[in-house]
Amino acid sequence: MSAVKVKVKANVKVQASDRSKASRPRVKRYDPRDLVSEALLGILTRPLRAALTTLGTVLGITTLVITLGVAATAANQITTRFDALSATTVSVTAPPPQPGSADPPLLDWDGPDQVARLAGVTGVAALAEAPVGVDLPVRASAVDDPTLAGASIPVVAATAGLPAAVRGTVTAGRFFDAGMVARHDRVAVLGDQAAKLLGVTDLAEAPAVFVGGQPFTVIGVLGDIAREQFLAATVILPSTTAHDRLGFGAPGRVLITTALGAAGQVAAQAPVALAPGRSAGLTVVAPPSLERARKSVAGDTNALFLVLGLVSLVVGAVGIANVTLVTVVERTGEIGLRRALGAARRHIAYQFLLESTGVGLVGGVIGAALGVIGVVAVSAAHDWTPVLDVRLALAAPVAGAVVGLAAGVYPAVRAARREPVDALRAGL
Repeated sequence: MSAVKVKVKANVKVQASDRSKASRPRVKRYDPRDLVSEALLGILTRPLRAALTTLGTVLGITTLVITLGVAATAANQITTRFDALSATTVSVTAPPPQPGSADPPLLDWDGPDQVARLAGVTGVAALAEAPVGVDLPVRASAVDDPTLAGASIPVVAATAGLPAAVRGTVTAGRFFDAGMVARHDRVAVLGDQAAKLLGVTDLAEAPAVFVGGQPFTVIGVLGDIAREQFLAATVILPSTTAHDRLGFGAPGRVLITTALGAAGQVAAQAPVALAPGRSAGLTVVAPPSLERARKSVAGDTNALFLVLGLVSLVVGAVGIANVTLVTVVERTGEIGLRRALGAARRHIAYQFLLESTGVGLVGGVIGAALGVIGVVAVSAAHDWTPVLDVRLALAAPVAGAVVGLAAGVYPAVRAARREPVDALRAGL
């Protein structure tokens, strides 16, 4: 009899529990429109808090867009300045002649005429330094005073196209031309520093300098040399005159200036033009790829600024998480009431996730707009051309939404785990 009573009581308790569960309404399907309206209402109910929460994401996205945009713009500016000089210079060098070798030199003084015909060449000149072991003291006076040593000024021989090849400017007088080279005229051009050392300040009376005891009329001063700046402290002689008077041999280098973007092609063709059939013996120095340099600079700057932008995003995400968690605590009664009315745990989680995602999305949109404006403003202040990847501006709102979604996961899970009775009791 006792066993039968226990079974009857158990059945009665199970039926009572079933009736209790059946009496509690359950929502099997939650309309997405209701979910959106609840989330929107939860955001707009506390507009000041929502605005402050959104501000964290706005600052993070704005910082990210500005830093990446300014980094790309700065990289473009750096490589543009690099293009102006380094990316348009090519140098072809021949090895020094071997003693006793019967082979003709790889370079000769007619080589620049062959290179000048190549497409993209804007300036070319051949250059030779004084023969090894030959002492060429330079004086500004013919008086041979044993107490005064000649100035230690190098002497070089060059062709008439040297100013264009080194991007120099004739600051006084003129540079020797092809006619002077052909006539073997005894003229000289001084680098601006060499002119100061020798005290040559006025060319009106055709001053002379003495190289190795031989006079040469100074006809010009070359200054503002952008390439091969050592020429500023040299005496420059026509190639034919230096060969006849001082024993200069074949040129050791050919300096080439190209149009922007033509350096690679000229570097490949110049050795063949200078030494047909023997171009492998020449050494060519060409600028690196502009695209490679641009990517390298952009990559370095982007890596630095990306860290700063991500830190700002993390700060914004922490702010969203904190405010959402506080909201969960303050809305405990609302959560309990909704659970009591039949809302499932997933419905509560969806609502808070949607709220945090919406805050992040709005912050991403505002941050992207402010970031683009910031990049343009910085570029305009420095007279730069703004460079901004459109994909970055379009991805910024998505990044804000993802940050908001990630920040709302823990508060949403915590809200969903609240029991209806506990939530109602805590909300009273």
